[in-house]
Amino acid sequence: MGWAIALHGGVDDISVTLPPERRVPRGATVRHCLDIGVAALQSKHSPLDVRELENCPHFNAGRGSVLTSDGTVEMEACIMDGKTKKCGAVSGLTTVVNPISLSRLVMEKTPHIYLAFDGAEAFAREQLDYTLPTPKEQAKETIVADGDSQIGTVGCVAVDNDGNLATATSTGGFVNKMVGRIGDTPIIVSATGKGEAIMRATVARDVAALMEYKGLSLKEATAYVIEECAPKGTAGLVAVSAKGEVTMQFNTTGMFRACATEDGYSEMGIWPSV
Repeated sequence: MGWAIALHGGVDDISVTLPPERRVPRGATVRHCLDIGVAALQSKHSPLDVRELENCPHFNAGRGSVLTSDGTVEMEACIMDGKTKKCGAVSGLTTVVNPISLSRLVMEKTPHIYLAFDGAEAFAREQLDYTLPTPKEQAKETIVADGDSQIGTVGCVAVDNDGNLATATSTGGFVNKMVGRIGDTPIIVSATGKGEAIMRATVARDVAALMEYKGLSLKEATAYVIEECAPKGTAGLVAVSAKGEVTMQFNTTGMFRACATEDGYSEMGIWPSV
């Protein structure tokens, strides 16, 4: 048994001709965040945070969140601690730069799991030290969708040397979504892609069920669910097991992703490996 970590920057129909100005910053951020996670695991610190991914304006989360049909921002996130089975989630955030930080506060400082919209914003004002931006300032901090900029839901999952699992996911939803729409990201078992399809297929839960009840390996279970259960072109996930196994599966043309394990294995990519 050893530590392992995997993270993603979202799935979509990512063309192999994706311009360097869009591809390179995202790849560099994924690599930077992987290095941070590896360092945390090597130092035996908790990897329960994806704030660095939220801070990158090239991903659809935090600063880079896309806009709703009303031209507003509604972010969501969740965090899960496998050791304690504690979790926290938020939806409908418009002013919090790091929704994952608020999710963690929901987990650690409330008796609840999920806060949304006005209640979540009020809790943020109580707990976080930040200044509310004006609508004009907020717009400057938001990436308006153009071409492939709707991709980029971010997530990270890790296991430490003691077999303790933790994961976190954050997103701005999808471009031009209805105001009030909630996807799979804040649902405690989440993946990445088209949230409605992921929820209907119970993607992440089915992976766990196949391992628990059918005895499949992590790679076998994720491959089956992504290829056979989730509609083509809708889903991806990164996963680790308590044994230090790691896998990254998707049924779209691409997924920004990276992983590393204690035994020296590492992988980083966008398109399917050949």
